Amino acid sequence: MSQEPFSWLDDAHATRERAGLVRTLRPRTADSPLLDLAGNDYLGLARHPEVTEAAARAARRWGAGATGSRLVTGSTELHAALETELADFCGAEAALVLSSGYAANLAAVTALTGPGALIVSDAANHASLIDGCRLSRAETAVVPHADPDAVRKALQGHAGPALAVTDSVFSVDGDAAPLPALAAACRRHGAALLIDDAHGLGVLGDGGRGAPYAAGLAGDADTVTTVTLSKSLGSQGGAVLGPARVINHLVNAARTFIFDTGLAPAATGAALEALRLLRREPQRAGRARTVAAELYCRLTGAGLTAARPDAAVVSVQAPSPEAALRWAADCRAAGLHVGCFRPPSVPDGISRLRLTARADLTGEQVAQATAAVVRTAPAGARRPDGERSSDDRAQRPPVLALTGVRAAPDGE
Repeated sequence: MSQEPFSWLDDAHATRERAGLVRTLRPRTADSPLLDLAGNDYLGLARHPEVTEAAARAARRWGAGATGSRLVTGSTELHAALETELADFCGAEAALVLSSGYAANLAAVTALTGPGALIVSDAANHASLIDGCRLSRAETAVVPHADPDAVRKALQGHAGPALAVTDSVFSVDGDAAPLPALAAACRRHGAALLIDDAHGLGVLGDGGRGAPYAAGLAGDADTVTTVTLSKSLGSQGGAVLGPARVINHLVNAARTFIFDTGLAPAATGAALEALRLLRREPQRAGRARTVAAELYCRLTGAGLTAARPDAAVVSVQAPSPEAALRWAADCRAAGLHVGCFRPPSVPDGISRLRLTARADLTGEQVAQATAAVVRTAPAGARRPDGERSSDDRAQRPPVLALTGVRAAPDGE
């Protein structure tokens, strides 16, 4: 008898189980009592009454769905307004809204490269950028993390179109890319720079205008930025920002734009209102960074090994994948929801708890969260007495100091 076609999946599951890498879905309730430091709602806008009312208002006016691709019936006046205001806020010439940040990265990478082109990709880039490289059919050079000199060497000698791609803030450790130096390396060889600012928008730059704005790259003719609307803006969707000719090209060439249903009106309306609220309350960006710094100081002060945050992500090293999973479960039992990153999500193989700072967290909640993490820490998570943090970025100056962003006190 022939083997069942999916029997190999049982072996794959057993392998994951032995390695402590099985992932499961845990649906949350609308009234969950857990303090949430696992999501990416950096500005605390996902449940803001003005944002949720804007979503409801858009659904009542435009319907539950966009009804088609953006090139057929899926573009509404809301989409156009969001693109105009997003480009203006971030300092770009134009913007294009897509159904997710993942789709935005696939669109930008694949439509701006192709056979004969060279992509230079940071080793710690998000999966969506990696998949874009794979789908592009371009030659891809993966270079060491946050290394402008490696980018320069990879570009050297290439005669055709070239694109360097990088996260602005890396989602695992929360460190920021050296954007000015990367831009200089690209310009030396006539290459373009694509920056995924998913974790920078709303947190970095003047009033949350993003990492490219902070680095002085916003609006440059050789720079393209992608963002997600599902983190600081508390909604759903993604966008590409850049020169108008780049956006026009994507409308005509990006498959994840052309063949995908447009972003739902409710999500579009919510993102637009969140953006307008951020304009009115720019201090939220500084508050998110302040909360992240406080989490880091409290955790490392208790002997845990954490990466110093450049934005709103704080990661804490765990002794093993199994220990990280148990640690996250123990945090939940203590009333705290944290992220749990294990291979293959972490490029260095070190499992972590991942905490995300929110601008709406109170000092009492920050203390509650850190106490829960410290109290439930497994054996091997704490450094020996007197040993300094093994954060390999502890000896260098903060990246943000090089890009015009500084930590902000409450109320700035």
